[in-house]
Amino acid sequence: MFRKLLLLISVTLILFSCSHQKKEYTIAFYNVENLFDTINDPIKWDDDFTPEGKLKFTSERYEDKLEKLSKVLFAIDSLSLPTIIGLCEIENRLVIEDLCKEKALIDANYKIAHAESPDKRGIDCALIYKSEDFKYLNHEVIGIQFPWEPNYTTRDILHVEGILGRKDTVHIFVNHWPSRRGGQEKSEKNRVFVAEQLRKSIDQIQDKNPLAKIIIMGDFNDEPNNVSVTNTLNAGNNQSSTNPSDLYNLVYNMDVKGKGTYNYRGNWNMLDHLIVSNSLINQEKGLTTSYDAARIFNEDWICYKNKDGVLIPSRTYGGPNYYGGYSDHFPVYFKITE
Repeated sequence: MFRKLLLLISVTLILFSCSHQKKEYTIAFYNVENLFDTINDPIKWDDDFTPEGKLKFTSERYEDKLEKLSKVLFAIDSLSLPTIIGLCEIENRLVIEDLCKEKALIDANYKIAHAESPDKRGIDCALIYKSEDFKYLNHEVIGIQFPWEPNYTTRDILHVEGILGRKDTVHIFVNHWPSRRGGQEKSEKNRVFVAEQLRKSIDQIQDKNPLAKIIIMGDFNDEPNNVSVTNTLNAGNNQSSTNPSDLYNLVYNMDVKGKGTYNYRGNWNMLDHLIVSNSLINQEKGLTTSYDAARIFNEDWICYKNKDGVLIPSRTYGGPNYYGGYSDHFPVYFKITE
């Protein structure tokens, strides 16, 4: 009888311990640099990305790029494939499906949240996720239409809502803000306007629930200290804030240290952001992360050594020249525990 009681207590303790073990989730974002298929879509400006086009984008080059991107995403977490991955510069759902079928990723059985964007180049934002860890609830797009230039189209913001882990609802926003074409100052108003639309959506969520858990990721084409991010979106690095609704930019301090995800003419730019609401930082219960959680995945093997001996992202194309690299951006990621 005593032995049976000891066995019962042991089993109970083991089950209790297992049920209360912390679980870790990796959240990543990757600008994959023009992941197009080779098929000419008559309503998109994708002619260059065809076998007959200027870039001579053949099936072999397409398959090589898919394999390379999948290896990067596989290597981000040495223990497990990322739970959630935001993507930008993807042409359509087909290329996401092809990416998820790659040998390095197929075991994750990723599901897809995606919507076609009005961008004339045909590039979109998307989210892929492990359905056993992230229960998808719904998604919507935040459309962008500039009042001063109504015919100019850019990428929508993708908003995905789901339950991460056991019970916590999370709002994830995947972004790809307008480029700096024409110069940073001249084009800044476009990114400020996009930041305003994103801020409105976040305010609507937080008005209903100040404790809402929010993750914002994307290629902003702006740095953490630019007006669009610090002033308009109001995302900074204030670690003394006790307001759960405040936004904290996890990559801010890396930018201060001179690190970056994109190298332009020898200068590092921190264009790829990971921003979270304070309701996700240093929490005692539920999902939590830390102020210094963000990482840049910049392993040597996805890099190219430039003329100055600096390792920069190994890109697929540079103008019309095919280099056969991975992407012109490094991916960024962070971990959340529960």
